[in-house]
Amino acid sequence: MSAIIGTWNLENFCRPLPAGSPPNPNKCAAKDQATYEAKVEALAAVITEIGPDLLGVQEVGSQEALDDLVAKLPGTWHTALSNHPDPRGIRVGVISRWPLTNIQQRKDFPDHLHPVQVEDDGIPGSPTSEMGRGGLAVTVEPTPGHRLDVAVCHLKSKLLTFPNKQHSTNDEHLRARYAAYALFRRTAEAVTVRALADDLLKGDGRTHDAIVLGDFNDGWQAATTQILYGPPGSQMGTGGFDHPDRGDAARLWNLAPKVLEQGGFSRIFEGQHELIDHILISHSLLAKFQEVSTGIDKLPNVVEAQPTASHDKPSDHSPVVAKFNL
Repeated sequence: MSAIIGTWNLENFCRPLPAGSPPNPNKCAAKDQATYEAKVEALAAVITEIGPDLLGVQEVGSQEALDDLVAKLPGTWHTALSNHPDPRGIRVGVISRWPLTNIQQRKDFPDHLHPVQVEDDGIPGSPTSEMGRGGLAVTVEPTPGHRLDVAVCHLKSKLLTFPNKQHSTNDEHLRARYAAYALFRRTAEAVTVRALADDLLKGDGRTHDAIVLGDFNDGWQAATTQILYGPPGSQMGTGGFDHPDRGDAARLWNLAPKVLEQGGFSRIFEGQHELIDHILISHSLLAKFQEVSTGIDKLPNVVEAQPTASHDKPSDHSPVVAKFNL
Protein backbone atom coordinates (compact mmCIF):
# COMPACT_ATOMS: atom_id res chain seq x y z
CA MET A 1 0.00 0.00 0.00
CA SER A 2 1.37 3.42 -0.95
CA ALA A 3 1.38 5.97 1.85
CA ILE A 4 2.13 9.70 1.60
CA ILE A 5 3.90 11.35 4.53
CA GLY A 6 5.09 14.93 4.66
CA THR A 7 5.98 18.04 6.61
CA TRP A 8 4.75 21.61 6.22
CA ASN A 9 5.37 24.85 8.07
CA LEU A 10 1.95 26.53 7.92
CA GLU A 11 3.38 29.98 8.78
CA ASN A 12 1.65 31.75 11.65
CA PHE A 13 -1.50 29.66 11.45
CA CYS A 14 -3.45 31.32 14.22
CA ARG A 15 -6.99 32.44 14.80
CA PRO A 16 -7.60 36.19 15.13
CA LEU A 17 -7.71 37.71 18.59
CA PRO A 18 -11.16 37.78 20.22
CA ALA A 19 -13.26 40.83 19.38
CA GLY A 20 -12.29 43.81 21.49
CA SER A 21 -8.85 42.46 22.40
CA PRO A 22 -6.01 45.00 22.21
CA PRO A 23 -3.40 44.34 19.51
CA ASN A 24 -0.51 42.19 20.70
CA PRO A 25 2.42 42.11 18.25
CA ASN A 26 4.19 39.54 20.42
CA LYS A 27 1.49 36.90 19.89
CA CYS A 28 0.56 35.04 16.73
CA ALA A 29 -2.87 36.13 15.50
CA ALA A 30 -4.57 36.48 12.13
CA LYS A 31 -5.31 40.04 11.02
CA ASP A 32 -9.08 39.45 11.04
CA GLN A 33 -11.64 36.68 10.58
CA ALA A 34 -11.84 37.05 6.81
CA THR A 35 -8.06 36.81 6.46
CA TYR A 36 -8.03 33.77 8.71
CA GLU A 37 -10.80 31.98 6.82
CA ALA A 38 -9.03 32.62 3.52
CA LYS A 39 -5.86 31.08 4.92
CA VAL A 40 -7.74 28.01 6.18
CA GLU A 41 -9.23 27.51 2.72
CA ALA A 42 -5.86 27.96 1.01
CA LEU A 43 -4.05 25.54 3.33
CA ALA A 44 -6.82 22.97 2.97
CA ALA A 45 -6.68 23.22 -0.83
CA VAL A 46 -2.95 22.45 -0.88
CA ILE A 47 -3.28 19.56 1.57
CA THR A 48 -6.20 18.10 -0.38
CA GLU A 49 -4.18 18.27 -3.59
CA ILE A 50 -1.18 16.57 -1.96
CA GLY A 51 -3.36 13.90 -0.36
CA PRO A 52 -1.12 12.98 2.59
CA ASP A 53 -1.89 10.15 4.96
CA LEU A 54 0.12 11.90 7.67
CA LEU A 55 1.45 15.44 7.76
CA GLY A 56 3.73 16.94 10.38
CA VAL A 57 2.91 20.65 10.74
CA GLN A 58 4.65 23.63 12.28
CA GLU A 59 3.55 27.10 13.42
CA VAL A 60 0.07 26.10 14.60
CA GLY A 61 -1.45 28.54 17.07
CA SER A 62 -4.01 26.33 18.78
CA GLN A 63 -5.98 23.11 18.72
CA GLU A 64 -8.98 25.14 17.53
CA ALA A 65 -7.06 26.35 14.49
CA LEU A 66 -5.98 22.81 13.67
CA ASP A 67 -9.59 21.66 14.05
CA ASP A 68 -10.71 24.39 11.64
CA LEU A 69 -8.21 23.11 9.09
CA VAL A 70 -9.06 19.42 9.24
CA ALA A 71 -12.76 20.27 9.09
CA LYS A 72 -12.09 21.51 5.54
CA LEU A 73 -10.33 18.28 4.48
CA PRO A 74 -12.12 15.31 2.95
CA GLY A 75 -12.35 12.17 5.09
CA THR A 76 -11.66 11.52 8.75
CA TRP A 77 -8.57 12.97 10.44
CA HIS A 78 -6.82 12.55 13.76
CA THR A 79 -4.70 15.29 15.31
CA ALA A 80 -2.07 15.83 17.99
CA LEU A 81 -0.46 19.08 19.06
CA SER A 82 2.59 19.96 21.13
CA ASN A 83 1.76 21.31 24.56
CA HIS A 84 4.90 23.49 24.56
CA PRO A 85 4.52 26.48 22.19
CA ASP A 86 7.02 29.28 21.82
CA PRO A 87 6.33 32.73 23.35
CA ARG A 88 4.31 33.72 20.28
CA GLY A 89 2.05 30.71 20.79
CA ILE A 90 3.07 28.61 17.76
CA ARG A 91 3.81 24.90 18.03
CA VAL A 92 4.19 21.65 16.07
CA GLY A 93 1.48 19.11 15.41
CA VAL A 94 0.35 16.12 13.39
CA ILE A 95 -2.69 15.47 11.22
CA SER A 96 -3.24 11.87 10.17
CA ARG A 97 -5.77 9.64 8.45
CA TRP A 98 -4.50 6.89 10.75
CA PRO A 99 -5.40 6.91 14.46
CA LEU A 100 -2.63 8.29 16.68
CA THR A 101 -1.33 6.43 19.70
CA ASN A 102 1.64 6.68 22.06
CA ILE A 103 1.69 10.47 21.83
CA GLN A 104 4.90 11.82 23.37
CA GLN A 105 5.87 15.38 24.24
CA ARG A 106 9.53 16.40 24.32
CA LYS A 107 10.97 19.76 25.38
CA ASP A 108 13.70 19.24 28.00
CA PHE A 109 17.29 18.91 26.88
CA PRO A 110 18.64 15.39 27.51
CA ASP A 111 20.93 14.45 30.37
CA HIS A 112 24.47 15.87 30.31
CA LEU A 113 23.51 18.77 28.03
CA HIS A 114 23.99 22.00 29.97
CA PRO A 115 21.69 25.04 29.66
CA VAL A 116 22.49 27.31 26.73
CA GLN A 117 22.52 31.10 26.53
CA VAL A 118 19.74 32.46 24.29
CA GLU A 119 19.72 36.18 25.21
CA ASP A 120 22.12 38.74 26.64
CA ASP A 121 22.92 38.49 30.35
CA GLY A 122 20.14 39.62 32.64
CA ILE A 123 17.25 38.88 30.27
CA PRO A 124 14.72 36.41 31.76
CA GLY A 125 14.70 32.96 30.19
CA SER A 126 18.41 32.81 29.47
CA PRO A 127 20.09 30.41 29.83
CA THR A 128 17.54 27.69 29.06
CA SER A 129 17.35 23.92 29.33
CA GLU A 130 14.43 23.35 26.98
CA MET A 131 13.42 23.65 23.34
CA GLY A 132 11.83 26.89 22.25
CA ARG A 133 9.08 24.86 20.57
CA GLY A 134 8.58 21.39 21.97
CA GLY A 135 8.89 18.27 19.85
CA LEU A 136 6.15 15.70 19.37
CA ALA A 137 6.09 11.99 18.56
CA VAL A 138 3.20 9.69 17.62
CA THR A 139 2.68 6.09 16.61
CA VAL A 140 0.44 4.97 13.72
CA GLU A 141 -0.42 1.67 12.04
CA PRO A 142 -0.57 2.12 8.26
CA THR A 143 -1.71 -1.49 8.07
CA PRO A 144 -2.83 -3.71 10.97
CA GLY A 145 0.17 -4.77 13.03
CA HIS A 146 2.62 -2.53 11.14
CA ARG A 147 3.94 0.15 13.51
CA LEU A 148 5.37 3.45 12.31
CA ASP A 149 6.79 6.01 14.77
CA VAL A 150 6.91 9.65 13.68
CA ALA A 151 8.52 12.67 15.35
CA VAL A 152 7.87 16.31 14.40
CA CYS A 153 10.07 19.27 15.25
CA HIS A 154 10.64 22.96 14.51
CA LEU A 155 14.17 23.99 15.42
CA LYS A 156 15.30 27.51 16.30
CA SER A 157 15.15 29.87 13.35
CA LYS A 158 18.11 31.57 11.74
CA LEU A 159 15.95 34.70 11.67
CA LEU A 160 17.25 36.72 14.60
CA THR A 161 15.13 38.54 17.16
CA PHE A 162 17.04 41.20 19.04
CA PRO A 163 16.05 42.90 22.32
CA ASN A 164 12.66 44.67 22.25
CA LYS A 165 11.48 42.19 19.56
CA GLN A 166 13.44 43.92 16.81
CA HIS A 167 14.41 41.99 13.66
CA SER A 168 17.17 44.31 12.48
CA THR A 169 20.10 46.14 14.04
CA ASN A 170 23.06 48.31 13.09
CA ASP A 171 25.01 47.04 16.10
CA GLU A 172 27.27 44.36 14.64
CA HIS A 173 28.44 43.19 18.06
CA LEU A 174 24.79 42.57 18.95
CA ARG A 175 24.13 40.81 15.66
CA ALA A 176 27.08 38.47 16.15
CA ARG A 177 26.07 37.60 19.72
CA TYR A 178 22.46 36.85 18.80
CA ALA A 179 23.51 34.76 15.82
CA ALA A 180 25.60 32.71 18.25
CA TYR A 181 22.70 32.42 20.71
CA ALA A 182 20.43 31.15 17.90
CA LEU A 183 23.04 28.59 16.93
CA PHE A 184 23.49 27.48 20.55
CA ARG A 185 19.77 26.84 20.86
CA ARG A 186 19.30 25.17 17.46
CA THR A 187 22.21 22.85 18.26
CA ALA A 188 20.80 21.88 21.65
CA GLU A 189 17.37 21.36 20.11
CA ALA A 190 18.85 19.10 17.44
CA VAL A 191 20.47 17.02 20.20
CA THR A 192 17.11 16.83 21.98
CA VAL A 193 15.28 15.63 18.87
CA ARG A 194 18.06 13.15 18.18
CA ALA A 195 17.49 11.71 21.66
CA LEU A 196 13.79 11.40 20.82
CA ALA A 197 14.69 9.66 17.55
CA ASP A 198 16.86 7.21 19.48
CA ASP A 199 13.80 6.28 21.53
CA LEU A 200 11.78 5.70 18.34
CA LEU A 201 14.48 3.55 16.75
CA LYS A 202 14.34 1.21 19.77
CA GLY A 203 17.94 0.21 19.36
CA ASP A 204 17.73 -0.87 15.71
CA GLY A 205 16.36 1.19 12.83
CA ARG A 206 16.91 -1.78 10.54
CA THR A 207 13.83 -3.39 12.06
CA HIS A 208 11.83 -0.37 13.31
CA ASP A 209 10.16 2.09 10.94
CA ALA A 210 10.78 5.63 12.20
CA ILE A 211 10.53 9.06 10.60
CA VAL A 212 11.57 12.51 11.78
CA LEU A 213 9.75 15.41 10.08
CA GLY A 214 10.18 19.11 10.49
CA ASP A 215 11.44 22.57 9.82
CA PHE A 216 15.11 22.27 10.77
CA ASN A 217 15.83 25.89 9.80
CA ASP A 218 19.01 24.85 8.02
CA GLY A 219 20.22 22.86 5.04
CA TRP A 220 20.78 19.14 4.94
CA GLN A 221 24.56 19.46 5.23
CA ALA A 222 24.48 21.94 8.12
CA ALA A 223 26.20 20.75 11.29
CA THR A 224 23.00 21.10 13.32
CA THR A 225 21.00 19.03 10.82
CA GLN A 226 23.68 16.35 10.69
CA ILE A 227 23.35 15.83 14.45
CA LEU A 228 20.01 14.17 13.68
CA TYR A 229 21.61 11.64 11.32
CA GLY A 230 23.47 9.69 13.98
CA PRO A 231 26.61 7.85 12.81
CA PRO A 232 28.31 9.72 9.96
CA GLY A 233 28.47 8.42 6.41
CA SER A 234 26.10 6.52 4.14
CA GLN A 235 23.72 9.40 3.39
CA MET A 236 22.05 9.37 -0.02
CA GLY A 237 24.41 10.44 -2.76
CA THR A 238 27.53 9.30 -0.93
CA GLY A 239 29.79 6.36 -1.71
CA GLY A 240 28.77 4.58 1.46
CA PHE A 241 25.03 4.58 0.76
CA ASP A 242 24.97 1.08 -0.77
CA HIS A 243 27.35 -0.42 1.78
CA PRO A 244 25.68 -1.59 5.02
CA ASP A 245 27.63 -1.05 8.21
CA ARG A 246 27.13 -1.21 11.97
CA GLY A 247 25.94 2.39 12.02
CA ASP A 248 22.79 1.51 10.08
CA ALA A 249 21.01 0.48 13.29
CA ALA A 250 21.21 4.04 14.66
CA ARG A 251 21.34 6.09 11.47
CA LEU A 252 18.66 8.30 9.90
CA TRP A 253 18.72 9.17 6.19
CA ASN A 254 17.67 12.57 4.88
CA LEU A 255 15.63 12.54 1.67
CA ALA A 256 16.96 16.02 0.82
CA PRO A 257 19.35 14.84 -1.95
CA LYS A 258 16.39 13.37 -3.83
CA VAL A 259 14.55 16.71 -3.54
CA LEU A 260 17.61 18.65 -4.68
CA GLU A 261 18.06 16.36 -7.70
CA GLN A 262 14.74 17.75 -8.94
CA GLY A 263 15.69 21.35 -8.21
CA GLY A 264 13.28 21.40 -5.28
CA PHE A 265 13.36 23.79 -2.33
CA SER A 266 11.10 24.67 0.57
CA ARG A 267 11.72 28.38 1.20
CA ILE A 268 13.15 31.49 -0.44
CA PHE A 269 15.26 33.54 1.96
CA GLU A 270 16.76 36.84 0.85
CA GLY A 271 16.25 35.72 -2.76
CA GLN A 272 18.02 32.36 -2.29
CA HIS A 273 16.30 28.99 -2.67
CA GLU A 274 16.71 26.86 0.46
CA LEU A 275 15.72 23.36 1.51
CA ILE A 276 15.31 23.62 5.28
CA ASP A 277 12.27 21.34 5.76
CA HIS A 278 13.34 17.73 5.97
CA ILE A 279 12.19 14.12 6.10
CA LEU A 280 14.56 11.67 7.82
CA ILE A 281 13.93 7.93 7.72
CA SER A 282 15.28 4.83 9.42
CA HIS A 283 17.13 2.09 7.55
CA SER A 284 14.05 -0.13 7.39
CA LEU A 285 12.23 2.50 5.31
CA LEU A 286 14.92 2.88 2.64
CA ALA A 287 13.60 -0.09 0.68
CA LYS A 288 10.03 1.20 1.08
CA PHE A 289 10.78 4.75 -0.07
CA GLN A 290 9.43 5.59 -3.53
CA GLU A 291 9.66 9.32 -4.20
CA VAL A 292 9.78 12.76 -2.60
CA SER A 293 8.86 16.23 -3.83
CA THR A 294 8.00 19.78 -2.79
CA GLY A 295 4.56 21.17 -3.38
CA ILE A 296 4.29 24.95 -3.91
CA ASP A 297 5.75 27.03 -6.72
CA LYS A 298 6.48 30.77 -6.55
CA LEU A 299 6.98 31.00 -2.81
CA PRO A 300 7.19 34.49 -1.28
CA ASN A 301 10.64 35.84 -0.50
CA VAL A 302 11.40 35.94 3.25
CA VAL A 303 13.46 38.97 4.27
CA GLU A 304 15.22 38.96 7.63
CA ALA A 305 14.21 42.49 8.56
CA GLN A 306 10.52 41.72 7.87
CA PRO A 307 10.02 37.98 8.50
CA THR A 308 6.25 38.31 8.96
CA ALA A 309 5.50 40.45 5.89
CA SER A 310 2.11 39.62 4.35
CA HIS A 311 1.76 37.83 1.01
CA ASP A 312 -0.83 35.99 -1.06
CA LYS A 313 0.42 32.43 -0.59
CA PRO A 314 -0.86 29.87 1.96
CA SER A 315 2.59 29.78 3.59
CA ASP A 316 6.14 31.00 3.07
CA HIS A 317 7.26 27.36 3.11
CA SER A 318 6.53 24.59 0.66
CA PRO A 319 5.43 21.19 1.95
CA VAL A 320 7.92 18.35 1.51
CA VAL A 321 6.10 15.10 0.82
CA ALA A 322 7.35 11.50 0.38
CA LYS A 323 5.68 8.35 -0.81
CA PHE A 324 6.38 4.96 0.74
CA ASN A 325 5.26 1.42 0.09
CA LEU A 326 3.89 0.57 3.53
